[in-house]
Amino acid sequence: MGRVLISSGSPFEKPIGFSRAVRSGPWVAVAGTAPIAPDGGNACVGDVYGQTERCLRIIEEALSKAGCTLKQVVRTRIMLRDITRWEEAAKAHGKIFSDIRPACTFVEVTGFIRPEWLVEIEADAVVEEG
Repeated sequence: MGRVLISSGSPFEKPIGFSRAVRSGPWVAVAGTAPIAPDGGNACVGDVYGQTERCLRIIEEALSKAGCTLKQVVRTRIMLRDITRWEEAAKAHGKIFSDIRPACTFVEVTGFIRPEWLVEIEADAVVEEG
């Protein structure tokens, strides 16, 4: 399989020039995923847990389009505006990944494109053949 670009329909994809995910052979890289609601607005304003869950659902959809599942995720990167709220994000991450246990990193950042976003997540997966 060659290079496959995956879109989520995010309003930021075209102006920035990025794909939600890119699959190249067995590797899938999912871009920084923000808590964008289906209508393009902000999901779960003020709620780190809810925003983390929304990001992970968007990532799950992108992985599905790339031909894999959350079970094939090998790394996640969770970026938070306030690192003191890491446990809220960790709870949502653990709900999905407790048995999968990818390598995971939490970092604090100064801000995101929209000030309402409290979290953004990246993920990498390897598609297992056969």
